[in-house]
Amino acid sequence: MTTLDGQSASEVARAGTATRVPTAEPDAHRQTPAQVADRLGVDPGVGLSTGQISERAAVHGANRLSEPTRRPEWLKFLDQFRNWLVIILLIAAVVAGAVGDIRDAVVITVVLQINAVLGYWQERRAERSLEALRRMLVPTARVRRDGTEQVVEAQLLVPGDVVLLEAGDRVPADGRLTVAETVEVAEAALTGESQPVAKSMTAVDHPSTAPVPLAERTSMLFMNTALTRGRAEMIVTATGMRTELGAIAEALRTGTEPPSPLQVQLDSLGRRLAALSGAAVVAYALSTLVRGESLSDIALRAVALAVAAIPEGLPAVLALTLALGVRRMAGRGAIVKRLASVEALGAATVVCSDKTGTLTLNEMTARTLWTAGRLYDVTGEGYGTAGALRVPGADDTPPTGELGDAVLPFALCNDARLTDGGIIGDPTEAALVVLAAKAGVDADRLRTEVPRIGELPFDAATKYMATFHSEPDGRTRVHVKGAVDVLLGMCTDVLTEEGARALDEGHRDEILAVTAQFGSSGLRVLGAATALMDGASSAFTTAALPGLTLVSIAGIADPPRPQARDAMALCRTAGVAVKMITGDHADTAAAIARELDIDGDVVTGADLDRMTGEQLAERIDDIGVFARVAPEHKVVIVRTLANRGHIVAMTGDGVNDAAALRAAHIGVAMGITGTDVAKEAADVVLTDDNFSTIVRAVREGRAIYANIVKFVRFQLATNIGAILTLLSASLAGLPSPLTAAQLLWVNIIMDGPPAMALAVDPARDDVMRHPPRDAGERILDAHRLFAIGRAGAVMATGTVTLLAVARSYVAPDTALTMAFTTFVLFQLFNALSVRADDGPLLGRYQLRNRVLWLCLAGVLAVQVAVVHLPWAHTAFGTVPLTATQWALCLGTASTVLLAELVLRAVGRHGARRSGPRGSEGRP
Repeated sequence: MTTLDGQSASEVARAGTATRVPTAEPDAHRQTPAQVADRLGVDPGVGLSTGQISERAAVHGANRLSEPTRRPEWLKFLDQFRNWLVIILLIAAVVAGAVGDIRDAVVITVVLQINAVLGYWQERRAERSLEALRRMLVPTARVRRDGTEQVVEAQLLVPGDVVLLEAGDRVPADGRLTVAETVEVAEAALTGESQPVAKSMTAVDHPSTAPVPLAERTSMLFMNTALTRGRAEMIVTATGMRTELGAIAEALRTGTEPPSPLQVQLDSLGRRLAALSGAAVVAYALSTLVRGESLSDIALRAVALAVAAIPEGLPAVLALTLALGVRRMAGRGAIVKRLASVEALGAATVVCSDKTGTLTLNEMTARTLWTAGRLYDVTGEGYGTAGALRVPGADDTPPTGELGDAVLPFALCNDARLTDGGIIGDPTEAALVVLAAKAGVDADRLRTEVPRIGELPFDAATKYMATFHSEPDGRTRVHVKGAVDVLLGMCTDVLTEEGARALDEGHRDEILAVTAQFGSSGLRVLGAATALMDGASSAFTTAALPGLTLVSIAGIADPPRPQARDAMALCRTAGVAVKMITGDHADTAAAIARELDIDGDVVTGADLDRMTGEQLAERIDDIGVFARVAPEHKVVIVRTLANRGHIVAMTGDGVNDAAALRAAHIGVAMGITGTDVAKEAADVVLTDDNFSTIVRAVREGRAIYANIVKFVRFQLATNIGAILTLLSASLAGLPSPLTAAQLLWVNIIMDGPPAMALAVDPARDDVMRHPPRDAGERILDAHRLFAIGRAGAVMATGTVTLLAVARSYVAPDTALTMAFTTFVLFQLFNALSVRADDGPLLGRYQLRNRVLWLCLAGVLAVQVAVVHLPWAHTAFGTVPLTATQWALCLGTASTVLLAELVLRAVGRHGARRSGPRGSEGRP
């Protein structure tokens, strides 16, 4: 055995650190075990020497994933101030302090600090993106070094190490098999393949020079996969970040997350409010300057007006709304890691869902059995033994024990066991044990009564397994299970209703038809056969097998989650498309899609490779199932959908899903079956692995967005009303109805309790009966801007008119107090108008938010105190009002609600005259 430098393995061992260190082997799957051993300078029977290990450890480092570059905590905190709303408010606070308005400066600064702390705290709790990848590494590994077996820390492995593995072990690094005794490996977390993959030492002879897909590298083992069967030895070919898992970690580290729709909307809103604030300040300053007011008074009121134009409470209310949404969703099985993800879920137009473990139970289940010419449906799901075998279309259940002979080979020719905590062994074999139990056969008891005296383990080349058992009369019973086409070539008889009969062409055609029927339904098909051998035999070989009798055929599937079917129906009602993305075979995926009513074409990863980006973009809306895909395909799918204008939610549970979870607008990971990698890459983690929880999360997201719209409308109507009131009074030659202190008071009480109450408004009953909002829709579209402007105009008109009229009948201070009080009361009625949105302005719906009514009552009580308590007279420049004056203020303020009622009545009358029209609900 020689290395790349022409040295023997023993010479390498003796030379120690003086030799050149081999690199990892990227194409080891195409090489023979001897070639890999030569290139890595190791004798598989001896292992690496201490010197080689030290040298390679110095070059390759620890067998762990690298940590991402951490952003300093102080920069993370400053990130909370990186939006237009906050920047404008910071400028306003500085200007207010410069002109002596310390109260405004302090209030604005405190509000912004609270908002920043809330955002930083929530996001800091969630930052774990790659720490879980490191925890996934196997703590220890059994290796052969210096000719002896040792147990070492997995992070100490180096390329060339010889690792020894048995069923149940997790693979600590990527490696080339040198010993493979009936090895099968569960690779679902890495490749998406639901079935364990049979492995062998044979080099992969791929016809193409293109990279071989991971699922087809049958001579390799990969980090963090697990052996479900057999015994293996491998030479480590890659460690740490050079492994396939490391490649995914690197993609996560360098990947970027798209901004949520809400983040985009708020940035746009900030820019528009900045322009509005600037225009209002300039107009007010010019009008007051013409009237000859002092520059200091103009500056002070201009700052007050700028503050009035910007809803400084918006960031805090937004943070609170999202935080409360996070709390509610956590109570319903969804842990949200980023505040913005709560609202983004409500905008989702497409959910790309992994199949295995997400839409399905990830528990293989026998669904049907054929024996003696008859078909039986198998009830029950997963690894629970509750269920029975029934004749299709009838409730007839065969008498206990009648089908015992049909399932006997499945129970005895089997290494899996059921436990209280799940299964031990191959999932497919566990499904056969459950099938036997439903037919009345206890596999564990049977194995004790009829012990195995020999076996032929399953081999990918022969496609069957056989076990041998002693009979009381001294003969030997052989049971065989495997691929039906293989068993047919070994059988001479078949079990019929009349007993065993010769296997003729008619029977053969019937068996092949049953097999094709099972396969077209997406079922994995296994046959069972048995025979008696004369006398005891110690020659347990394929040649020793006599003519077999085919007794049964089982169809096995990973069934859909029962809740997933209802969730799919809700998605359709809500206008959210669902696309299945899986590494499984197309037939299996298509069968599951049919059961779940997922519409659309079925394409494979190979089909995607043949498509250009433009071709995929043209077809993607019509595709319902993506089968046999690689991790990179998932990312392409997500990005193509995003480029088509979709808001994409991606669900997954495996390591192979992590990059796509990061690329999607909302990554949703399974909390129970999901790997830590998937959980940390995702924005949302489902604690119950229930697909229907996603639908509930979408509903919550839509309700949150609707609430955001409500309090934005409410706050901006208040601010627009204040701007128009000040400008109108100035242009009319009237004194300012609102002083700087009064404007600050309005901002405090209106940006506080009422806005907070609107933020926790319960969802309307029809929130899931409408399609998702347009991804490009603005929070302030033309409809809402008109409503805000209308409400502001009514407030300004009412306040200024009352001031002008009152000045003729009462003292100036009383008139100004009435105007101030009227403007505050306008906000109480406007809150009711905004909350109704396009729904009924009056009725039981308005009574559902008790918090809002308490807040409005509190605001009214505080306003009474501001008007009537002596200490408030000095602070706010108010005087007491009579009951009649209060009634005038209330009557004037109610016009904002009355105007909305009149406009809606006129609109309904016009709609009736023009005929019925379709409508789409507004969020």
